[in-house]
Amino acid sequence: QVQLVESGGGSVQAGGSLRLSCRRSGYLDRKNCMAWFRQAPGEERRAVASVYLDTRMPDYADDVQGRFTISEDAAENMLYLEMNNLKQEDSATYYCAAGFRGWRGCLRTTYEYWGQGTQVTVSS
Repeated sequence: QVQLVESGGGSVQAGGSLRLSCRRSGYLDRKNCMAWFRQAPGEERRAVASVYLDTRMPDYADDVQGRFTISEDAAENMLYLEMNNLKQEDSATYYCAAGFRGWRGCLRTTYEYWGQGTQVTVSS
C-alpha cells in the first residue's frame, strides 16, 4: 500500500517561491507516474506537474510551465515541487499523487494514490 504525505505549503506574496515535498512509503514500481495536482475552491482538481519515474521525464500544465519544477529523489522516496514567481491564481490545495502510467501520459493518467493535501496561499 502506497502512502503519500505532503508538506511545505504556506503563505507567500506574489512573486515569491515555495517548495512542496511529498514523502512516499510503500513500494512503487518505476513504471508509474507521480504528479502534483491542485484544487482551488469551486474548481476541479487538475494536474499541474507530473513525472514518469522510469525515465524521470517531467510534464507541466501550460500555466505553470517555466515557473514550476517537479523532481524526485528516488533514494529518499521524495517528490518535490519547486514553485517560483508565484501568482495569486496559484493559490490552492496541492496534492501529491501516484499511479500507473496510462496511454495518455502522466499528466492525464488516472491516479490511484493520493496525499491529504497542503495549502498554498499567494497574496498580492
